[in-house]
Order: sequence, then structure tokens, then C-alpha cells
Amino acid sequence: MIAEQSLTTYRNLITLKDGARVLLRLLTPDDRQRLIDLFSPVSLDDAKYLRNKVSNEAMVGQWVDEMNYSRVLPLVAVMQDRIVGDATLHFGDGPRRHIGEVRIFLTKDFRRRGLGSHMLRALIDLARKNGLHQLTAEVVAEQTKVIKAFQNVGFKTQCTYDDYFMFPDGDTADVVVLALKLISREEEF
Repeated sequence: MIAEQSLTTYRNLITLKDGARVLLRLLTPDDRQRLIDLFSPVSLDDAKYLRNKVSNEAMVGQWVDEMNYSRVLPLVAVMQDRIVGDATLHFGDGPRRHIGEVRIFLTKDFRRRGLGSHMLRALIDLARKNGLHQLTAEVVAEQTKVIKAFQNVGFKTQCTYDDYFMFPDGDTADVVVLALKLISREEEF
């Protein structure tokens, strides 16, 4: 695990396809309200794909209050003091301690501009620096553009779970599991 001191100083200034400049950095306790503001305008259509009820401000605030970089590494994209993207690297434990799970959310006005790909590459770099061997992501199968974006940075489809995700209305959807090997297993002879 990278020392927490070096994590708190992580900064990556990126330029999107359209020329916009966005700062990637780790979430800090000072970002509590900015993170709440990121999720508060989420539409019902977007919210149905999220694991948590992000309209619950207390819960989102608790993510900041109980932040632990050794369990979840939260990377945010900031433009003009506004968080426009949140990508998290969830560390496994026990027999899955070499695997990290990736999740990402972008505001509508920053989608299809290359920000998600930049954030995924940054998480891949941070995962390598933290000694992880593999990353995984679970994406609802109908989100084909999201799946393609993961594949474009190197993730490969591993399997599809039928009816694995339940929407708030009770309907279910298939989930595609994607993985990216960070360390290749070399066979010895």
C-alpha cells in the first residue's frame, strides 16, 4: 500500500478532448459538500444503475466522514471547485486481497468527453502502485457504451451473470463482469 502521505498529494491535471482542463485527485474530508452536490441532481434514470441511494445526503456524507484509503481509494475529477466525476477503487481482503473493484460515476455534462477513460487509467496506475494484481468491474449489460469504455482501456469480459442486478422497480438485468490483469502470470519451464 502506498503511504497515505503520498496519496494525499496525488494530483493529475488532464486535458479532455474538447480542451477542458480537469484536476484528478483523491477525495478529502473538505470535499464532503462537493460530493453531496455531485450526487444530489442524479436523475432517476441514472440512479437506478447505482448500488446506493445517492439521493441520501447523510449516506454520501458518511462516505467522506468514514473515509479509509486502505479500504476504498476515492478519486475525484474537479473543475472550477466542482466535483464532476467520482471513481473508486475498492480493495479486496483475505483471498481477494490482490484484486480491486472499480466503480465510476460522471455528471451528465462530462460524459462522452474522455473523462471516464482518464479516470480509469488513473485508477489502474494507483492500483499498480498499491501492488494489486487484477481489477474488476461489474456493469449492467445494457450499458454497452460503459462496457466499451472499460474494454478500450484494456478490461476484458470475463462472464455475464443473468438477472444479477435488481432495479428499484423490481426488474432485473444481466451484469457483465470485466477484468484487467495488472500482473501477468508467467509460466516457468
